[in-house]
Amino acid sequence: MKETREQVEKANEEEDLDIHGARILVADDTDLYLQQMKKILSGTYDAVCVSSGEQALAELRSRRIDLVILDVHMPKIGGMELLSVIRSDKKFCGIPVILTTPDSDQETEQTGFSLGATDFIRKPFNTVIVLQRIRRVLEMAYLQNYLRQEVKKQTQTAEERRKSVERMSKQLVEALTSSIDAKDPYTNGHSSRVAKYSVMLAQRMGYDEEQINQVHYAALLHDVGKIGIPDAIINKASGLTDEEYETVKAHPLIGARILSKITEIPNISLGAKWHHERYDGTGYPEGLKGDEIPEVAKIIGVADTYDAMASKRSYRDVLPQDVVREEIAKGAGTQFDPRIAKLMLELIDADKEYTMREQTDFFRKNHGRGKVFWRYSRYFC
Repeated sequence: MKETREQVEKANEEEDLDIHGARILVADDTDLYLQQMKKILSGTYDAVCVSSGEQALAELRSRRIDLVILDVHMPKIGGMELLSVIRSDKKFCGIPVILTTPDSDQETEQTGFSLGATDFIRKPFNTVIVLQRIRRVLEMAYLQNYLRQEVKKQTQTAEERRKSVERMSKQLVEALTSSIDAKDPYTNGHSSRVAKYSVMLAQRMGYDEEQINQVHYAALLHDVGKIGIPDAIINKASGLTDEEYETVKAHPLIGARILSKITEIPNISLGAKWHHERYDGTGYPEGLKGDEIPEVAKIIGVADTYDAMASKRSYRDVLPQDVVREEIAKGAGTQFDPRIAKLMLELIDADKEYTMREQTDFFRKNHGRGKVFWRYSRYFC
């Protein structure tokens, strides 16, 4: 008895983590070994001792257990079988399990480890070895749990930061969009509608949520380059000169330069830079054609042209839906990617009430007297 206490004290002095009080379930049908294990654990751990696998299962289901020690050779439900049950149950599968056995053959160990045993303890028990192995297993389990909690906490922190950046990005996009609308009274709300139609197209193309968000932001800011175009040109109530038209054509590159500084939203500058490219290669700023044009730009290009026709201008009302549909159909394969144009036609056909248009009765008080300045509206749709 004296020797056992000294051995316990010596083993306990080596403990680095605070694992005192851990609840250990011990199952052994041999009373001698059960009592010996209970004595070794007393004073350091909360030992729950049972004499069968059935009782061990009942204890597992009724209270929190930090470690399970199982005799391999119990009748009915033996240690190996109970180990399999523990590892297959999501409620218990993370609990470390030590198997006890008088067997010294490697086959028993191999079977136990293949089923998920954490360690083995040989019978008859050596107090120091028992305590050291229990300490080692508990420390490892505690460290693993600590790491899981840290990963969870860091993941939560990272998610909170991501959401914060996302909120800031959204606010920035909304602020820039408002600046665009304030710059050009003729196309108030245009950016939001283009974003809406672009998202509808992206959904039909099977984009995932992240890709759809990227399309949405890119479409909202596709005309941000207009910020760099002089107000005198934007608000001109007559046709543009050739020189003014060349100035207008610079807005995609201006927008791309502005948006290239936003690194938190991937590909946000693609729509601004290339939404005026045409499928046949006759667009600008680089004359790209076909698959050379980024898909997000092709989507925005279709949505942009659609909204230009389905919105009011100072010189006309919203165009009839059949006229808009005819123009989209005509542009398939020349101005537009035919696949995306086809999807736009499907959206139009599904819109029986013609709700996909500018809904407000917006009259532009200061600009209603001018001519039909078609050259301007063509490039700032």
